[in-house]
Amino acid sequence: MNESLAAFVEVTRALVDEKLILRHLMQLYLYDFTEFEDFDVDDHGLYRYDYFDHYWTEENRHPYLVRVAGKMAGFALVKAKEHEGGAPYTDMAEFFIMRKYRGQGVGQAAAFALFDLYPGEWEVSQIATNLPAQTFWRKIIGRYTGGHFEEIVLEDGDVVQSFRSRRSSSN
Repeated sequence: MNESLAAFVEVTRALVDEKLILRHLMQLYLYDFTEFEDFDVDDHGLYRYDYFDHYWTEENRHPYLVRVAGKMAGFALVKAKEHEGGAPYTDMAEFFIMRKYRGQGVGQAAAFALFDLYPGEWEVSQIATNLPAQTFWRKIIGRYTGGHFEEIVLEDGDVVQSFRSRRSSSN
């Protein structure tokens, strides 16, 4: 498979009846994340994600599924937030593409579709130890914005990229 897979990427809102699908994908994501964070499974052998159910009950949280040619390939959790001064922005809370589909343009196509869905300011953050995610997001956001984004490193070493969606009303 190659970059042409990007043409077959579909990003759709995860409906309530698809919640279990996303919950299963979340397990794969959190398992992968144990490379960077010290997560443990609960007594049922599952990883917890405290805000999972909130994505179907709070209007500022938006769950998405990513498919490639109709096959499940990942998910994204997007959240509408506000800066301290009240300026709104969209936060990529979680983003996961299954290993099978990585390096083939699927993540980029999914991210671009999500950026376009939410005009305005965006923030994408990565923990300090997740160097592959930092590399991925710098490349993807750089391509999306033509290099017009800001990046800061927080005191704890976490990295945050800020940019405006191409579909912003002021563009």
